[in-house]
Amino acid sequence: MKPRVVITGAAGFIGSHLADTLLDRGFEVIGIDNLLTGDTANIAHLVNRDFLFIKHDVTNYISIDGPVDFVLHWASPASPIDYLELPIPTLKVGALGTHKALGLAKAKNATFVLASTSEVYGDPLEHPQRETYWGNVNPIGPRGVYDEAKRFAEAMTVAYHRYHGLDTKIVRIFNTYGPRMRINDGRAVPTFISQALAGEELTIFGSGQQTRSFCYISDLVDGIVRLMHADLNDPVNIGNPHEMTIEEIARTILRMTGSDSQLGYRPLPTDDPKVRQPDITRARTLLDWEPNVSLEQGLAQTIAYFRRKLVQP
Repeated sequence: MKPRVVITGAAGFIGSHLADTLLDRGFEVIGIDNLLTGDTANIAHLVNRDFLFIKHDVTNYISIDGPVDFVLHWASPASPIDYLELPIPTLKVGALGTHKALGLAKAKNATFVLASTSEVYGDPLEHPQRETYWGNVNPIGPRGVYDEAKRFAEAMTVAYHRYHGLDTKIVRIFNTYGPRMRINDGRAVPTFISQALAGEELTIFGSGQQTRSFCYISDLVDGIVRLMHADLNDPVNIGNPHEMTIEEIARTILRMTGSDSQLGYRPLPTDDPKVRQPDITRARTLLDWEPNVSLEQGLAQTIAYFRRKLVQP
């Protein structure tokens, strides 16, 4: 029998790419999503494969017939625009949704993989960020609903591992980009690309000197799949350690799109991290993983996707 995996948030950006890759590797995939921020267009091409889609809110009890080998919990709003507009659903899916997904994994004796985030480090005082760093998070700031939801999800995941003996994995995802991001996603790469292609001013918050590290989606998914099968329960950073400023990524996108757009500067949002760069020593040594898609290669694929999306009726 094929191994079976349940992916919550399967109609989202990362969840849909995970479904693609696991199907290609011989899995049967059950995708769950309430479509709050996901889109069935991301999984429409899977209709004739070993893929079952269930529209369901994972903050409610999850029932799956038959055996399950892996539960990948990817359900959550993930961009600042989303979790600032949806603060309570973001908190609920991080708490109640994680509890229900862990309950499914426990009932099926399945390996559980949590999509955590570099946001657990907050506006970091350690640079680059190692998994041993506890973070610098404002729990009552506007970003706290996402940061603390993920921190709580990590705590519950580890509790299930220690108390119930469940095999759990935690992947701390750093900035990732690629096809299937939403045009109005609000994060830097899709925003800059859509603005550049539309001839609009590229919106930079603050001075543009704050840094991020951008990982292409295929590299991220490769790291996640390696972690799924690893004898490892501690959190692992998965991201590209190549650090660059927001202004640099904006100018790179202008050059690659051939856009004549200008840069426009706006006030920096509250608690926006000044730096963000993963230390991937643990992933390199324990998973034999590191990113191999260059920024130019990844942006070329992403820009081509956005060009197609913007001309569709």
